[in-house]
Amino acid sequence: MNKRLFVLLVILMSLSLIGIIAVQLYWIKSSVEDKEEQFSNVVTEILARVADKIEEREIKDYSEKFLSLKDSVGNLREPQLISDIFFIDRDINSNEILVYSHGILEEDYDIASTFFDNGNNSDTTTIKNYTSRRTKTIFQEEYGLDGKAYKLNPIEKWEKLGGIPAMERAMFDDVYRVYADKVPIHERLSREEIELLLDRELENRNYDIDYEYGVYSRGLPTKVKSRKFKFDKENHYRAPLFQDSEGNTNFALLLTFPKKKRFLLGSILSMAVLSLLFTFIIMVAYASAIYQLIRQKQISEIKSDFINNMTHEFKTPIATINLAVEAIKNPKIMQDQEKVNRYLQMIRDENKRMHAQVENVLRISKLEKNQLDIHKERTELHTLIDSAISHVELIVQDRGGYIKTHLEAERDEVLANEMHLGNVLVNILDNAVKYSPEAPKIDVFTEVAKNFIIIKIQDQGAGMSKVVLKRIFEKFYREHTGDIHNVKGHGLGLAYVKKIVEDHQGEVYAESEKGKGSTFYIKLPLI
Repeated sequence: MNKRLFVLLVILMSLSLIGIIAVQLYWIKSSVEDKEEQFSNVVTEILARVADKIEEREIKDYSEKFLSLKDSVGNLREPQLISDIFFIDRDINSNEILVYSHGILEEDYDIASTFFDNGNNSDTTTIKNYTSRRTKTIFQEEYGLDGKAYKLNPIEKWEKLGGIPAMERAMFDDVYRVYADKVPIHERLSREEIELLLDRELENRNYDIDYEYGVYSRGLPTKVKSRKFKFDKENHYRAPLFQDSEGNTNFALLLTFPKKKRFLLGSILSMAVLSLLFTFIIMVAYASAIYQLIRQKQISEIKSDFINNMTHEFKTPIATINLAVEAIKNPKIMQDQEKVNRYLQMIRDENKRMHAQVENVLRISKLEKNQLDIHKERTELHTLIDSAISHVELIVQDRGGYIKTHLEAERDEVLANEMHLGNVLVNILDNAVKYSPEAPKIDVFTEVAKNFIIIKIQDQGAGMSKVVLKRIFEKFYREHTGDIHNVKGHGLGLAYVKKIVEDHQGEVYAESEKGKGSTFYIKLPLI
């Protein structure tokens, strides 16, 4: 994949993910704000209804007391008409005259009441009642035979007496409010009444939430409050209590909700959890996609290196074989049997070299598919180490280096396949030689740790960075050194080592520092 295209794709996917997360967070924030506004509206309505019901209850109490007192008084004076309104209408076609009147009668019981006490022990209020009287009369005009005589005969009349609720209520309310204002607040309402009304209103709206309340007078707390009520300037709801006829009052009912935030979040919890879950799934999918893209890019680069290295590995043997064949075809060479045998040996060696490369690739493939049959038997590991050293010893000596052994393990018998485990040791030793820029200096140690034998192969070569160290056992991976052909190989050796050691129920790992060499450890169970 083109590097620029890859970077552009990653940026677009990242921006899309950020956008999705931002939208989800905005939705959650908006939902909480909407729920809070809805909650505030409902609580304001609840407080208003509770305040109204408290006032209605108080008015009802005073009304019942007033009516019972009025019914218990003595003789009623003759009602006095204090106001009368009437009108007359004449129908020409029927010769009928309509007379309608509406008057107000004042009924004075002439008894002073102690119902309303102004606080100075003087009875100044007289109980009076006002009644509405409505009359309707229809007269028929009649004339004598001479056409001059005239009289009005009432043909229909009705009269209705009744209270005047609106007027009487207004008058009573005004008197009641003035009087009630002088009564201590804790005598006008109780905590039980407030809690009962609040519980009922909250239950009607399916609001299961704890609350605290308090009644304030001119900004100061009163005795009427819940036990845990604390004034919160920022988070409280207020409704006026006991307003006078002009809408003024000294009292207010305050309501707070200590667990308001939890309640609001709980109201959208299910949707928020689903939203966050889907966002998390998208993030996981995004991370997986990015990982796969990076992985594919790395694999693509590794395969390109592998193909280049394999091409390079095969190119030299093929060229050598071609040259040897052409030489043999020369008539002069054909007469020299010694040279023919030498060229044939070169062809055989180069063919064997290419065959070994193919075998390495096939061996790894079979290992991954568990198709490689590894027969194990009792093996002396020290003998196997000496045999592996003999494969690279001449090369090391030729380069002016050394291989020293420190085989101090008291026990060295393991259950192993000699060929494959020998290849493991040869591969590690061969790497120590290849990655030593100067003369190779290699030390091989063995020691027993509990029921395991540990082989330590230490060199003083180029070493590896921490990034490379994490990936050296990956298939096809080789450290980039500028020229991919400056060190022979195709990234399969250590992958093969890891597979074989694990198949022997062992463990292989490495320690290294750039410029200071590397140390490989092989840990195998003893028998």
